[in-house]
Formats: sequence, C-alpha cells, structure tokens
Amino acid sequence: MKKLGLQGEMGLHEAVEQAVGGLGFELVDIERTGGGLLRLTIDWPWDGTERFINAEDCERVTRQLQFVLEVEGVDYARLEVSSPGIDRPLKGVRDFERFVGQLIDLTLKAPIGAQAALGVAANRKKFRGVLEQTESGWQISWSDEPLPKPGQKISRKKAPAPLLALGFVLEDVAQARLAPVVDFKGRKPKAPGVSKELESRGKAGV
Repeated sequence: MKKLGLQGEMGLHEAVEQAVGGLGFELVDIERTGGGLLRLTIDWPWDGTERFINAEDCERVTRQLQFVLEVEGVDYARLEVSSPGIDRPLKGVRDFERFVGQLIDLTLKAPIGAQAALGVAANRKKFRGVLEQTESGWQISWSDEPLPKPGQKISRKKAPAPLLALGFVLEDVAQARLAPVVDFKGRKPKAPGVSKELESRGKAGV
C-alpha cells in the first residue's frame, strides 16, 4: 500500500474534517496504523454541556466517510470511528480551553532543560498535572509525592510535597491527553469508549 505524502495527508485530514463537521460532529484525531487501519476519533462540539458519542453516531459517520474516502481515492483496509474515551487527546486551543482545571498527561517535544525546578530532572519531558491557563500561555502544576498504597495510613502531621509548575505554549507540546481518572475536580465519569469498525478492501496493487 502506498503512503500518502505530506500534501496528501493534509488533504485527507481536511476532507475528513469537513465530512465529520457536516454531520454536526467534531474531528478529534485521525491516524493511520499498521495493516491499513484508518482510525478516527469524533466528539460533539463543545457548547458547555456534556454529551456522549454513541454507536449510532459512529455508524452515521462511518457511512458518510465510506463515500468521502472513495471519492478522494484514499486507500485503506479498515476504517474505525470511535468516541474519545476518558483519555481524550487535546489537539488545539479549543481543547485546552475546554479542559482547563482537569488532570492531563503532557509530553513535550524537548526536555524542559533550564526551566527545570529544584528537584526536577532537566531531561524530563513527561508530566501529569492540572492544566491551567496563564497570561503568557499555559501551565501544568503537579506534585511528585507518590500516591499512598492501598491501606496505607497518612500522618496528618506530614507536610505535603511542594506543588511544582511548568509554563508552556502549544508549540512545545508533542502530545497531551486527559489523564484516565474519573471524577477529578468535578469531572464527571465519561461513557465507555464506543467504536464502530468497518472493514473493506483497499485498491489492489496500491
């Protein structure tokens, strides 16, 4: 199977985003994986209310994309359309604004280096903490204190570990996702991930 070039991948993303948006949904993520799988994640556009993607929604998008991908001449072996799940990726400004105050897993493109706080390795790139918005961009705050083991008693006299913070801009981010934690600071449990997979053959010899 031939791989699309950069221009082709951008064209694919635009075509899929238009098709998904035309049905009233938002394209969260799109990726190609081994074996010819084309995987899409969709969600409802954020309007201040929590709505969940169900199997019927995935079926509607799958049927529409069958037609769009055929018209665009995109070759794939399998198409999978699914809901974001509790580890939803954060892909742009709107996602970061939407999930301010929630726990996220953040991976930077490069180590923090000189920004490293006391006790934080300069070569560190991965963090789990609370997403915050600042005047200059974004910030993640966290504590490196290990979680207590089941049944472990915590002394009330023990001082909590200091809270650390790291400022960043979206250009620094390699990957960001909601941490798979339920009911954190008011975050409601999300519906289980829903997936609708369609298997079809790509064009022979491509």
